[in-house]
Amino acid sequence: MAQSLNPSKTLDLNQLRLSNSPSGSPLPVKSISKLLKKKKIPSIMVYASSKMSSTQHQTPLSLSLQALTDGDRKTEVMNTIKNSVSNCLSETHLDLTVPGLKSKTRGKVRDIYDGGDYLVLVTTDRQSAFDRILASIPFKGQVLNETSLWWFSETQHITPNAVVSSPDKNVTIAKKCSVFPVEFVVRGYVTGSTDTSLWTVYKNGVRNYCGNALPDGLVKNQKLPENILTPTTKAADHDVPVTPQEIVQRGLMTQDDYFEASTKALSLFQYGQQVALEHGLILVDTKYEFGKGSDGTVLLIDEVHTPDSSRYWIADSYEERFEKSLEPDNIDKEFLRLWFKDHCNPYEDEVLPDAPEELVSELAWRYIFLYETITKSKFEMPMTKVMNRW
Repeated sequence: MAQSLNPSKTLDLNQLRLSNSPSGSPLPVKSISKLLKKKKIPSIMVYASSKMSSTQHQTPLSLSLQALTDGDRKTEVMNTIKNSVSNCLSETHLDLTVPGLKSKTRGKVRDIYDGGDYLVLVTTDRQSAFDRILASIPFKGQVLNETSLWWFSETQHITPNAVVSSPDKNVTIAKKCSVFPVEFVVRGYVTGSTDTSLWTVYKNGVRNYCGNALPDGLVKNQKLPENILTPTTKAADHDVPVTPQEIVQRGLMTQDDYFEASTKALSLFQYGQQVALEHGLILVDTKYEFGKGSDGTVLLIDEVHTPDSSRYWIADSYEERFEKSLEPDNIDKEFLRLWFKDHCNPYEDEVLPDAPEELVSELAWRYIFLYETITKSKFEMPMTKVMNRW
């Protein structure tokens, strides 16, 4: 089963399509090479830069659970997902096929290629949690990339970002910048299951976390009196919580850069919560990453408000379930985290059990459901014949 859930498949740039091309025609490899060599890359943004009006965002707060758990759309999508479980985009090797790409860095989810002044980021279908890869989820990479692009466009009034273009549904070309070695984790609720989650440390008696004083008497999944920032250092094996003072003292960031990035992080989260609620969702917590461009500008990078970097709950059922001490209805990877915690020690076991195919398929559907709910657009499933050529 592990082989079927984590197949090795190569993304060939011969198959890349311009995301905003009506014909969906292939983008030749030499065109990508020329694009990377140019001093300026023309913008091919998937979403136009705009702030949605209040009327565009206005939807009923009661997001029907039936749409998530049942209905024709789920049946349609799940059939395609189940036929694609063994055909995920788990590995890419563009450095072997595209002139001008100098090297490849394999992240937990993204394969990052050095294109000189720019980076080519391919979002794969790899699923990570507990600082390791758990499985591959059909269409996950496309969902994350397109969700991020939508949010990058919608948040430009808060902060500039590093996105330059998107020549394929899984690919983003970004400005190269100096990345701050800090993840800005913003939380609105006491929840989570990982070692660094707020609920885990709180139930273990911690009352001052990353410089935030926490009151006694909080229970799991309770809303915090106000949103808090709990930064962590970026480490290869495990992220470590850190205070703002320690960030500056260790030389990870200057005081001015930290103030700017932390202010932007809190503003981004507040805006994300507002948009999510207008779509019947609660944005529970999330993480942001920032870097500094060649001109000294602090830029938002990586991803924004995706189900990989964020927790989302269904707003309409939250209060009732909280009062009954039930887990909130969620649209993120928490249920997969909980499955692994129930069946193994995901931090220490050398070999993990295979994620059940039904859980993998359900997670793929929830990611697509979240994309369609937030963006109010239909997720375009890749053509199977195209996927098989990769």
